[in-house]
Amino acid sequence: MLFKISLSVSRLESLEDTHCCKVSPGRSTSSKEAEPEPENPQQFLPLWSLMASHSDTLVVFFGATAGANGGKLGSDEREIILLVWQIVDLHEKKVGKIQQRLIKPDTLELTDQCKEETGLSVEELCKAEPLDTVLQQFQQAVSAEVKSLGRSSYTLCVDGPLLIRQAIHPEASKKNLVLPECFYSFVDLKREFHKCCPNAGPVKDLTLPSMLEYLCLPAVNEQMAGVREVKSMMMIIQHILAEPYNHKFSLFEMVKYKFESGACSKTEAVDSETVIRARGLPWQSSDQDIARFFKGLNIAKGGVALCLNAQGRRNGEALVRFINSEHRDMALERHKHHMGSRYIEVYKATGEEFLKIAGGTSNEVAQFLSKENQVIIRMRGLPFTATQQDVLGFLGPESPVTDGTEGLLFVKYPDGRPTGDAFVLFACEEYAQNALKKHKQILGKRYIELFRSTAAEVQQVLNRYMSTPLISTLPPPPMVPMPMLATPSFITTSSTRDCLRLRGLPYTAAIEDILEFMGEHTIDIKPHGVHMVLNQQGRPSGDAFIQMKSADRAFMVTQKCHKKMMKDRYVEVFQCSAEEMSFVLMGGTLNRSGLSPPPCKLPCLSPPTYAAFPAPTAMLSTEAAALYQPPLLATPRTPHPPSHSPAPTLTYYSPQPQLYMNMNMNYTAYYPSPPVSPSTVSYFAAPPGSMAAAVAQPAAPVLPQPGALVRMQGLPYSAGVKDILSFFQGYQYTPEDYSSGALLQLQADSVLVLYNLSGQRSGEALVTFPSEEAARRAVAERSNLPLFGHPVRLMCCE
Repeated sequence: MLFKISLSVSRLESLEDTHCCKVSPGRSTSSKEAEPEPENPQQFLPLWSLMASHSDTLVVFFGATAGANGGKLGSDEREIILLVWQIVDLHEKKVGKIQQRLIKPDTLELTDQCKEETGLSVEELCKAEPLDTVLQQFQQAVSAEVKSLGRSSYTLCVDGPLLIRQAIHPEASKKNLVLPECFYSFVDLKREFHKCCPNAGPVKDLTLPSMLEYLCLPAVNEQMAGVREVKSMMMIIQHILAEPYNHKFSLFEMVKYKFESGACSKTEAVDSETVIRARGLPWQSSDQDIARFFKGLNIAKGGVALCLNAQGRRNGEALVRFINSEHRDMALERHKHHMGSRYIEVYKATGEEFLKIAGGTSNEVAQFLSKENQVIIRMRGLPFTATQQDVLGFLGPESPVTDGTEGLLFVKYPDGRPTGDAFVLFACEEYAQNALKKHKQILGKRYIELFRSTAAEVQQVLNRYMSTPLISTLPPPPMVPMPMLATPSFITTSSTRDCLRLRGLPYTAAIEDILEFMGEHTIDIKPHGVHMVLNQQGRPSGDAFIQMKSADRAFMVTQKCHKKMMKDRYVEVFQCSAEEMSFVLMGGTLNRSGLSPPPCKLPCLSPPTYAAFPAPTAMLSTEAAALYQPPLLATPRTPHPPSHSPAPTLTYYSPQPQLYMNMNMNYTAYYPSPPVSPSTVSYFAAPPGSMAAAVAQPAAPVLPQPGALVRMQGLPYSAGVKDILSFFQGYQYTPEDYSSGALLQLQADSVLVLYNLSGQRSGEALVTFPSEEAARRAVAERSNLPLFGHPVRLMCCE
């Protein structure tokens, strides 16, 4: 029978001592009928959670396992076989009698190291009592002795935290034993000694012999294992309690009763020295199961993050964050310990990994998870048209949702489309059980899956969908030369999410409206960083992209401006990358599946012709003009001797969206409005006098001279630019305008792989040759030759 203390709030108010166990006639609880810890914090509180000074009595406590002991105690998952203790009265300096108890383990097997260190045998342990009985004897013996001393409380004192944290709590958890209150608070003699004698060395290097030597005390001459250690600890304690130290024990360590769930913000600082990755978990395990596996170690609030696979299901891994690095290091010692019949692997992880999984991205999610003591249920497979009222009606009156619609959280993609997932809050277990009974019942024309969830899973599911790129499958950029701009820069391809997408803008919205909408955050916009997306008719599409100075600034804007009103409409604000933004601005289309490349009707292709653009009111360099080439244009390559121009040739481009409309390519083209900054509503700022100089010069062509296109069909879907160049390996041509007459190879920027509407390779490509004659010769020599076993058809585009 185990002694368990449960005190109501009214009784706790009168207590003065906390980090100790009170001696009171509480009823015993059988290990087989162990009651769960009280769920309602308003009715019961742990003793150590109250503020007080210290206990009356110390119980010097020592234990050994059937395997590794000392610094590796508990690391091999072996059971406890020995407990030794002795009481010391802190006021009177009186010492009690040493008590020793052997414990019969479930597995009667001792390692050679254990036999050597303890001197125990299997025969002796066969006659001993099991752990639950010995713990009850310990509780009764200590309580009686403390009471005989006229004292009312006691605290365990151990030589390091391993016995409590790595041996007693894990074993009691596996055997479903309810430990006495005294095992949830203790003092570490090494820490107390270091506080009393700081010059003795760091805590991790302190041992009982080294502490005795520092105090000039003789080593204990005792053969019995456990008794020797307890006597040594008692000598040290008595010495530091006396003159000249007069030490007061005050460094109380706590063991959390239960794991506290909670939300974690992406902006929160997470120390990488406190995080581990657990692998091999049962798929149905919850955060409470993981906390039970690490019982005895203190996990930070909301510090368990279950990892999900690509389908949104648990993949058997979790990231766990502890309160400090010491607890993390002890967790690593549980590598390959067992959860049921499975062994769990434990590795180091980083704070960045933890935030990626558990960090919150939305105020809406934080508000949803702010409701405490709620049971979370996940719904999967909802119709995309399902509303909050549909979900409430599906759950019915027997499963009332907490705060009605406020207790529902629909999971959406970054562009606002529903995913079919939702999370629901229930105030009690009964309501949640009623909801789970509707598992696989029909809503609309779909069956709905319901199962238990956790706060960490809510965060990860939201993170997974909210961080999904706007482009589901982003093809590589076309192989056209894109020299780096000096200043100012326009759009640089990057996966860093330092850009914003504004959706739902009023069609009458202008640049000034967007700047006013951004408010104080306009100072964080990059120069020339506002881009309005136009539709095929050149009218506003209701979308805009904004380049911010950093991903953090972009994140702050999404938090403060999402669904903020502009005129009579609310505007949605999503974080995205420059790569995604550039893809839309250069010709990508917006649809229900995200973004996809511009479609191209290949039978209508003809070699591109390059018309001079009319001169507008703006200008930029030839290098910058290359940024405006439509994605599916193959740029003919004309070799020239290397030369360096002291100044770039200035070229004009039309600000209207009808660029390249004279080509026989069917584009759904989205071209940017003039890139502006908060300080200017114009194109790139021209240096003084440059405009006049540009007007005086004839317009230079944006693209090189025309060439001839060869269309390739039947390519393997895995074939890339290098593979196509290898296909033409050995094929050489002599350019007519090249004076040296040297033979040249095709270059990478002559090849353009084509993609379908889903953003996947279509099995076709365009190759640009310098002349029609060269293109015809390539078709004649290379057509129907195999590439990776696939015959490739070649044809000239007439």
